[in-house]
Amino acid sequence: MSTNKNHYCVIMAGGVGARFWPMSKTSRPKQFIDILGIGKTLLQMTFDRFTSICPPQNIYIVTNEIYREQVMEQLPAITGTQVLCEPARRNTAPCIAYANHVILQHNPDAIIVVAPSDHIILKEDVFTKNVLDAIKVAQTHNWLITLGIEPSRPDTGYGYIQYLEGSILPELPKIKKVKTFTEKPSLDIAISFLESGDFLWNAGIFIWSLRSINKAFERYLPEVNDLFMEGSGKYSTELEADFIKMTYSVCRNISIDYGVMEKADNVHVMSVDFGWSDLGTWGSLYEIRPKDQHQNTIVGNDVMTYDTYGCVVNMPKNKLVVLQGLKDYIVVEDDNALLVCRKQDEQQIRKFVNDIKVEKGENYV
Repeated sequence: MSTNKNHYCVIMAGGVGARFWPMSKTSRPKQFIDILGIGKTLLQMTFDRFTSICPPQNIYIVTNEIYREQVMEQLPAITGTQVLCEPARRNTAPCIAYANHVILQHNPDAIIVVAPSDHIILKEDVFTKNVLDAIKVAQTHNWLITLGIEPSRPDTGYGYIQYLEGSILPELPKIKKVKTFTEKPSLDIAISFLESGDFLWNAGIFIWSLRSINKAFERYLPEVNDLFMEGSGKYSTELEADFIKMTYSVCRNISIDYGVMEKADNVHVMSVDFGWSDLGTWGSLYEIRPKDQHQNTIVGNDVMTYDTYGCVVNMPKNKLVVLQGLKDYIVVEDDNALLVCRKQDEQQIRKFVNDIKVEKGENYV
């Protein structure tokens, strides 16, 4: 467990995870679920991972106010002031600005790691070393550092980072200056990115000093920064909730990538390989789960399969399920909903959820 008082972590835990329906629902999104079947939720795994990088009292969770109780229940090591509750979804830039100004009130010398709550890291020791290396760089350079994953396929579901050739730090040759960011590309463009060899997947994990990121907000998103600056002295007090409610009612909806990272000239990327998955879809879960002899990945005590291959199956405990003749399907049941969908069509799950809201109401989503 880390004892460095200047190391901080901000875990973003406000997403709904619609593509993991029906397990992930508005009332209990995927970050609060033991989606791997190992006895820990994604949020708990993320929190535990960061205790080797910063003290538990320096870890802040930014989430929607409707999830406050779930966060407190799942993370008994934190206090109420470490849970920053957003009254509305405003994307990642306001979320990060909010955390910045809370931390500023406690420690202007902070070095901060920002990470989503729902990613899988298979090589935790490598992850810890990479992040600590990046923290050392952030302490001595006015850089905004992001982590980039070596792409293994031309995936259209990820953002990409192009870097400039040539190492800036001889002791850390994997840190490069960023040339461009590209949001989710078409398949043809993703293939060309892989062929060029100077693109990485954007993992959405950031490391920077509080001074560097606040300077970037002042320059590129002054209207967002000014709003949160007005809360100075109110954070971690009984005045915080009302101030944040008012602030979010007028704050613009914008991502940190679009608002800051794509505009700043001091952005660097560290190329990493620590067994990363953003766990955005059932297909990405299939990639990392163990498979049986027919390449099915199954959670559930009483699932029987016949002539069934390459499927993702997730069933409640003690529910007998018999599957016959399926190939490359997603079969998931949770509470009052059952999904049967071809793996290749999983991007439609978000559409299914929207249609269900309209036609069947909120009870199922």
